Amino acid sequence: MVVTQENVAVNGSRRLSPQEIADILRERIRAGELKAGDRLPTQAELAEEFNVERGTVRQALRALQEDGLLSNVSKGSPPRIAAPAPTRGEPKPTMVGLAPRLAEAFAARQVKVDVVCHTAETLMLALGEPLRRIHAGSVRPESIDVRILLPSREITLAFPVLVEGDAEDDSVHKRWLEMRNAQARVLRHNLEAIRSTHGVDVRVTFRALPFTPPVKLYLLNGDEALIGYYVVTERAEEYESRTLEMYDVLGTQSLLFSFARQAEERDGAFVEESQKWFDALWETISTELTLS
Repeated sequence: MVVTQENVAVNGSRRLSPQEIADILRERIRAGELKAGDRLPTQAELAEEFNVERGTVRQALRALQEDGLLSNVSKGSPPRIAAPAPTRGEPKPTMVGLAPRLAEAFAARQVKVDVVCHTAETLMLALGEPLRRIHAGSVRPESIDVRILLPSREITLAFPVLVEGDAEDDSVHKRWLEMRNAQARVLRHNLEAIRSTHGVDVRVTFRALPFTPPVKLYLLNGDEALIGYYVVTERAEEYESRTLEMYDVLGTQSLLFSFARQAEERDGAFVEESQKWFDALWETISTELTLS
């Protein structure tokens, strides 16, 4: 049971243990009496309040630090209450996990989304929720800047490809190109419609990659990176009155792994390096992409 300050007053002769002091401070944090960024009292003040030695207080603070509840713990300076670590949950399929992350990103005043993907299908579908919120008036960004890197129509794709077939047979490539262009057009139309209906400054830009990306990457406002692996599988699909046996990927089922800049040093480094990687591709080897 958590010991409260009232218990101490009633039984003032009993010395509290470090765990009991930690529990009292933990309860104050949970109840909002101590908020993220607040400084704790000094060790001397806490020792006087709880009628214990400073060594007991130090042990209590060490327990709270190990729980991630304190930051800036150093000698000569009272620690602060740490901001709660962001909870991103378990990796989820792209179709499930992307929409809520985009909806949160669109709550910013300046929205910036950078994407590397094979087609824009998942992004096109996931944007439905943030766009619905804009139309409903629950969010109102001032600007939306979306940059998307897609494979070039000029390259030989690593996937999808026929399992067996004539090297001159371009049916799979034709099918992919039609999907890529149609989905990208719908995505651009839906975003640009926000400009005319809500006065939001919208920019949607596509560029072409000279290779088939093996992963999908979503960078949200420079604060979060979502990455998923394209897993190649054999499957069949009807196209123009024939069955295409091909090696392809199901991008909507790829598990998304989230890295947040403010979560920890390693996550922050991943977000930063992912943004550098995207910017380098965008500014160097990518080329103009025409949706035709």
